[in-house]
Amino acid sequence: MAKDLSRRSFLQAGIAVAAMPNIVVPKAIRPVVIASGNGYQFKNGGTETCVERAFRMMTSGADVLESLIAGVNIVELDPLDTSVGYGGIPNADGVVQLDSCCMHGPKKWAGGVACLEGVRTPSKIAHLVAASTDHHLLVGKGAQEFARAMGFQIEADLNTDRSRAVWLEWKRRTDPSHYLDPSKRGGGTEVAVQMAREGWLDPEHIWGTINCDGINVNGEIAGVTTTSGLAFKIPGRVGDSPILGAGLYVDNSVGAAGSTGRGEANLYGLCSYLVVEEMRRGKHPKDAGLEALKRVAANTIEKRLLTENGRPNFGLNFYALDAKGRYAGVGFTPGARFAVCDENGPRLEACETLFS
Repeated sequence: MAKDLSRRSFLQAGIAVAAMPNIVVPKAIRPVVIASGNGYQFKNGGTETCVERAFRMMTSGADVLESLIAGVNIVELDPLDTSVGYGGIPNADGVVQLDSCCMHGPKKWAGGVACLEGVRTPSKIAHLVAASTDHHLLVGKGAQEFARAMGFQIEADLNTDRSRAVWLEWKRRTDPSHYLDPSKRGGGTEVAVQMAREGWLDPEHIWGTINCDGINVNGEIAGVTTTSGLAFKIPGRVGDSPILGAGLYVDNSVGAAGSTGRGEANLYGLCSYLVVEEMRRGKHPKDAGLEALKRVAANTIEKRLLTENGRPNFGLNFYALDAKGRYAGVGFTPGARFAVCDENGPRLEACETLFS
């Protein structure tokens, strides 16, 4: 009888174990920070680039979004980058107007500023909008007054000698009003492209911007985008950078995506949101980004925006990472690179391209 009981108990225990649900122990996520190429280029006189600082802080226990913002602050403050922050190429009136947006995946909030004047680090103000108000986007004078109320010094002019010299050269070449001729639909941007060919402007910085996204070991995701906008833009112009779903979008359960390049083309499709939704459907960040580029290409029909073979003649890049830590940068044509920093250190990697 004792044997029977022992056997019965053994069988019952086996059945109980078999009935238990499978326990899946999640693999540790490998933290990574990605950014547009200028996230690996500028150091503002220090020793770290944007992606290096963000990765160091993030892996040392700092909040993921605060780490990314500290990273892009390096680029915002560096006068050598003429597409972001201090020394950014000004608008048609010679005034530097800055835009920024940030999103915190775990906290599920975001903040943005647009047409902000007098503050070198608009990403910090965007973060304060998210953390300290019930709003998402503050613009113009209101954004500036908010920054002042938060203790930021408002500077009279964010131009450097370099950015002012570039603007004066542009003024010599184009109509000061900078409005498009309806019959030509050309104007200031064409002049800016020509100036880039002659070495006045970095071709990558006609539209400019830095986007930076990261995921830490706990799977917490965030992103930030900041820019001085289109070179010589009409005063008051706002591009994609501060707009949720366009210049940046984050869903902590899925991933993050951001952009640099021609904001007007991105805005038509809210493409950062599109990239995240494509990743939600299971696509790798690379394939999700290429899908967004296909959407932009299909929506680009004006002749002035097309090459002779019918492809977009402007730059637009997307940077994406998913909740598994996979990442990619994508662009229309070969040549663009994006910044990465992980356990193997900082580096540049080639963007995947839609067209050969």
